[in-house]
Amino acid sequence: MKSVVVSELEGTLLKGHDVFSYFMLIAFEASGLIRFALLLASWPLIRLLEICGCGDNGLKLAIFVATCGVRFSEIEAATRAVLPKFYLDDTNMAAWRVFSSNRRRVVVTKMPRVMVERFAKEHLRADDVVGSELCVNRFGLATGFVEDDFDCIGRKVGELLRVDGRRCCLGLGRLTRGSVGSLFLPLCQEQCHPPFAKNYKSIQDDDHRAIRPLPVIFHDGRLAMRPTPAAALLILIWIPIGILLAAIRISVGIILPMWAIPHVAPIFGSRVVVKGTPPPPPSASNSGVLFVCTHRTLMDPVVLSSVLRRRIPAVTYSVSRFSEIISPIPTVRLTRIREVDARKIRRQLQKGDLVVCPEGTTCREPFLLRFSALFAELTDRIVPVAMNYRVGFFHATTARGWKAMDPIFFFMNPRPVYEVTFLNQLPVEATCSSGKSPHDVANYVQRILAATLGFECTNFTRKDKYRVLAGNDGIVAARTWNPAKETVEAFRKVVGSFMLH
Repeated sequence: MKSVVVSELEGTLLKGHDVFSYFMLIAFEASGLIRFALLLASWPLIRLLEICGCGDNGLKLAIFVATCGVRFSEIEAATRAVLPKFYLDDTNMAAWRVFSSNRRRVVVTKMPRVMVERFAKEHLRADDVVGSELCVNRFGLATGFVEDDFDCIGRKVGELLRVDGRRCCLGLGRLTRGSVGSLFLPLCQEQCHPPFAKNYKSIQDDDHRAIRPLPVIFHDGRLAMRPTPAAALLILIWIPIGILLAAIRISVGIILPMWAIPHVAPIFGSRVVVKGTPPPPPSASNSGVLFVCTHRTLMDPVVLSSVLRRRIPAVTYSVSRFSEIISPIPTVRLTRIREVDARKIRRQLQKGDLVVCPEGTTCREPFLLRFSALFAELTDRIVPVAMNYRVGFFHATTARGWKAMDPIFFFMNPRPVYEVTFLNQLPVEATCSSGKSPHDVANYVQRILAATLGFECTNFTRKDKYRVLAGNDGIVAARTWNPAKETVEAFRKVVGSFMLH
């Protein structure tokens, strides 16, 4: 095992050397659609500079257009919540195996350090990150410039190693002109360049100490695909079409009876895949059941109602007023006060079926958050339902953005697909009636739903998600709804700032 390894990020730890799409993500998520379009319009000039051997100038132009005038706190937030997922999807596992075999790990990049540091330290387990530094004015806004030229990165690596008191034993990177690897590799005793052989001597196939990067459990941002220049152009072309399509789909859902929606939805490109056998509707001799669903998007209870062809009320925590207005099903707003919420749920179950998502918030990745045990205390008629979805362009959830846009973004996708899997109603011996604790019942339901979807169970909660993605607990203080004020605020958010996320 080497003592120190220094690795280039782009083109080495990441498969691709082109980082333009990461600046597109920053432009869209930290600023909005206008900056996203401006950066895309700058791409031909950036590419031309690269072809002419002025790649550093092209990178500086990308940094300027993506960050100039943006609050540094917004850049940090987008970096924390959005970029790790895309970085991880592009990670070169062969390079990672070599990188992770060393005790001390250093990541080097020409990108601004703020865009890389969180991912490198939390997911790649790096000890230090060396990169360019964004200039920030006294108002907390990024100027778009970097503090020093990229050539100083090699000097920073050398200083870091001298402070550590050890010479770098292994360097990973490219020696091509313009790559950051050419700046620090001369400092290394041993060099390794991509592609990396699977049987590289520092990692053997049977070395069980080789571990995978930490997975991304919480992920935010509206874009579902990596915005390469071609993909970004396609997104910009599709947005006006998608808005019109979303308006039509939402109108159809509000106007038509629930039994007709499954027949009409395929006409507009939506598809629902149903597995399992749903329970019969409640009757005089058959009281309502509690549908316990995994929580993927705001649309979970609506899709479930359309499958069952009847409007089933759903309990909610922090759904926006706009979403409640356009919802085709009744909603029961909970207070997060256990006794009050228990009374509301019992009262609703006496009337008929009810939908609950015990995770308390959505999770995009293949993980289930911890289930609240409240539902297990209130009824023994529990039907687990595994919900999952697939979209092409836009995610239908957000932790940092405006939640009222969630249903609009979902229906803006060309062909959204939902998968609904009904599991058997829990037997009596698996409920609290047999003496099991509510937590045991909730954990059992979480496990069987995770097994059905091929997901992993976690102990993370809503608070954990919002602390990671938004830096808060995800609790919005109650306020009196003012229609005029809400309308003005909606206009400001959608039209004034084009903050689509």
